[in-house]
Amino acid sequence: MRLEVPKTRSGLLLGVDLGSSGLKAVLLDPEHGIQAVSSQPLELFSDKPGWSEADPHEWWKALCAAVVELVKEAECSASAISAVAISGMVPAVVITDENGNSLRRAMLQNDARATLEIKSLAQSLEGFDFLSLTGSQLTQQSVAPTALWLSHNEPDNWNRTKMIMGSYDWMAIKLGAKPHVELNWAIESGLYGWDKNPLAPILEATQISWPALLQPERSGALVGTINAQAAKETGLAEGTEIYVGGADHVLSAFGAGLVTHGDCLVKLGGAGDILAVSDEFFIDPRLYLDSHPIEGKWLPNGCMATSGSVLRWEQHLLGDVDIQLLDMEAATSKPGNLLALPYFLGEKSPLHDPDLRGVIAGLHLGTTRADLHRAFLEAIAFGFKQHFDVFAEGGLVITNCTVTNGGSKSRLWREILADVLGRNLTSIINHPGASFGAAVAAGVGNGSILDWNFVQGALEEGEIISPNSAHEALYLERYEMYKELHLSTMEISHKLARTR
Repeated sequence: MRLEVPKTRSGLLLGVDLGSSGLKAVLLDPEHGIQAVSSQPLELFSDKPGWSEADPHEWWKALCAAVVELVKEAECSASAISAVAISGMVPAVVITDENGNSLRRAMLQNDARATLEIKSLAQSLEGFDFLSLTGSQLTQQSVAPTALWLSHNEPDNWNRTKMIMGSYDWMAIKLGAKPHVELNWAIESGLYGWDKNPLAPILEATQISWPALLQPERSGALVGTINAQAAKETGLAEGTEIYVGGADHVLSAFGAGLVTHGDCLVKLGGAGDILAVSDEFFIDPRLYLDSHPIEGKWLPNGCMATSGSVLRWEQHLLGDVDIQLLDMEAATSKPGNLLALPYFLGEKSPLHDPDLRGVIAGLHLGTTRADLHRAFLEAIAFGFKQHFDVFAEGGLVITNCTVTNGGSKSRLWREILADVLGRNLTSIINHPGASFGAAVAAGVGNGSILDWNFVQGALEEGEIISPNSAHEALYLERYEMYKELHLSTMEISHKLARTR
């Protein structure tokens, strides 16, 4: 939202989000809302199968371009910006020299090259309780295997490495912040324990020399000010305060208003993200765990491998038919006509099985594309319901559910979600994502925003969709069948995956 405010003003907050395909930045006036938004494209690099990299220099260029665009749109000077905070992907890995200069491209969280190193470390650390000590298992997102790969394959770079950090930590440091890592990068890296200290057994198991690991800092902590060189390059005023931002999925959920125990966010993007607020420490091997910006609160969360990406595949298969037309047709299709499993890229949480495959059951000669489309929407909703079950098993009851991202524009999908989850669903209109959450973190840090509850009601909400009682019972039945279908087809999926 943007309101008319005097052009001569101060106290604006700059929030930046480093995504995999673009940088997004917002200028937030704590009293009058978002004043400007900028989006800058970023390039992904995959020089070999399984590699996923980004160039930190491109991040910096994008930030510089975004600042110019923001102050122009907001009709203000850069000196009106009083604080900045950065968000980004976790746990992306940036290695630098002693001055913070990156030594190579960043290796992103979905980089899958370190498979041999994961197996090697798993053997060396057999019996080590990763889940209890780090909140997650040893996976491709763990930083220790990535470091081990670097030491084996790029020894010159690794030997020159003095600091290892996340994408948003790197950018804050380049702006002038002291060396640090944000708390959730530390948690998800698998290198630190819950006491914020490095875990010696993991470092020792790699049998390589490590740089001194940086101190984790919470969202909203003051970590420095814009230095002269950064001011010259970005146009930001020297001395502008830098505060810790946070992990993109955490600040996106927080920005959507998740601050109270039982609040939940469903993100209908290319993948399917779900996060919930817990006042209690919540660990489950089927989920991930992050620290909420509010100290003492936690964000157990999950990520399904596919969501909107299945619909894009469907559109392409059907000759690039308009998605709104598919929705209109599917709205007339009977609920539960078909049953689908959305495992077109395997599955992440809560099943963590990369060798699962997609299934469509119940096809007959009368099946229409409307039936197919509705089945895909229902399948993804069933996947989210599995996460609700995990929350409930751990004693976390969801009381308030919000939906965001591109899929939330589909009324039919929201209706199906409400029916399957048995909850009212509130959508956020034009949610600016993690950049907004980062701006709020900067404001809480410098005191221009009084507390973290600022986000409640700060963004424009859409209509509330309530469950249709006529559909709820049917979907409960289909949900049980959905789980049976997974178990019945799992071994066949595994055999097919092994013979591809």
